[in-house]
Amino acid sequence: MLILPKLTLVTGGAASGKSDYAERLIASSGLPKKYFATSQIWDDEMAEKVRAHRTSRAGDGWDTVETGTDLVAAIHATAPNEAVLIDCATMWLTAIMMADGDPADEVPRVLGALSQSPTPFVIVTNEVGQGIVPDTSMGRAFRNIQGRFNQAAARQADSVIAVMSGLPFALKGTLPEVPQ
Repeated sequence: MLILPKLTLVTGGAASGKSDYAERLIASSGLPKKYFATSQIWDDEMAEKVRAHRTSRAGDGWDTVETGTDLVAAIHATAPNEAVLIDCATMWLTAIMMADGDPADEVPRVLGALSQSPTPFVIVTNEVGQGIVPDTSMGRAFRNIQGRFNQAAARQADSVIAVMSGLPFALKGTLPEVPQ
């Protein structure tokens, strides 16, 4: 069994394999597995993606909580004897922006709640700043918000793992061996 650090950040590009790696990381802990799903269903494509994620975890011992934008309440409701996956910070930040919320207020609240919790957390996030510069002001604002979140979470995290083409590598801490 793998002893998880208090906070692990798993980052990478879209479809890089980061969620799969994060799920295997949580499963390797041997602790009860909790999944904080942050995605909102905006269209048919997202509905299908959410359905596929639900199906992939069904019967595999995951306790899934659809958190919406209120991650703080979900974090406070965790138990120290479980391992929690937050998938993903990018969708959470998107939902906050779409609800006309202020990520500048929510990010410190979430990071504060994580620092106070004895529960080990793994956060999946997208590295959105490695692509092209968005052509809309909203896209550029989101890229900046996501980048600031990633930097703050990485500073707080005990372990930061980047995933590229399905291959994990450690940016901070050591790379734990997890089964394929």
